[in-house]
Amino acid sequence: MQQWTIEGPEQLTFGPVDALDVRIVAGRLAVLASDGPPTLEVTEFDSGTPLLVTYDEESRELSVTYKDLTWDGLLGWLRRDRRRTVATLTVPRHCTVNAGVVTASAVVAGFERVTQVRSVSGEIVLDGVSGEVSATTASGDVETRAMEGDLSFKSVSGELTVAGGTPRRLRANTVSGRITADLRLRPTGHVTLHSMSGAILVRLPENSQADVAVKSTSGRLVSSFDEVSKSSGPATKSMTGRLGGGMASLTATTVSGDVTLLKGEKQ
Repeated sequence: MQQWTIEGPEQLTFGPVDALDVRIVAGRLAVLASDGPPTLEVTEFDSGTPLLVTYDEESRELSVTYKDLTWDGLLGWLRRDRRRTVATLTVPRHCTVNAGVVTASAVVAGFERVTQVRSVSGEIVLDGVSGEVSATTASGDVETRAMEGDLSFKSVSGELTVAGGTPRRLRANTVSGRITADLRLRPTGHVTLHSMSGAILVRLPENSQADVAVKSTSGRLVSSFDEVSKSSGPATKSMTGRLGGGMASLTATTVSGDVTLLKGEKQ
């Protein structure tokens, strides 16, 4: 096992890596899939606390973190801290990625197996990530681009934006954050969206084949698909219908948040 202590700008190269664990506080983090040798490049570093880098040749595990920044304590991080790091990591696309930030922004791109990201208030971009993906934030926003595979999103007030996604499974749960999803549904795709007060907006191609079920206690429900009809009961509003021959499913529920279903171009 090899270990390094980073207290300034530095570049390191490693042997084969199958699993990456990286956590920083503030600054910017990029984790990129690459066919080249695994590398870490720190271009800016402003902290009295050094970064610890550990590489295990046998397990092919790479860790980059502060000693006191644990996964369990990440979302509860309340300290006033000046630990600012700007870092780029490149590892193989088959690598399992665990990335955590407090206020730093993060870009994670190109991975195809298991990717987990956590943030307190930092913004996260997931670009071209497939496989099993989970994103958990307190107030940080998450944007996905060209998403495939499974995505699980949980947040208190952070927003989720899905741009050009083709998910197998998409599960999003937020208290007050907005959910905006531009989707192309697979024949067996399942999308489940839940918000307490945050608005939900979904755009599907006009030739989508999906069963739609939307419910809200007091939120406004709008659909541009003629096949989707609205009804109201004593304590809930609903909007249901079958697009095309069905197969895929879209479910959305809110308490007071509005839900809008828009029709996009044919896929």
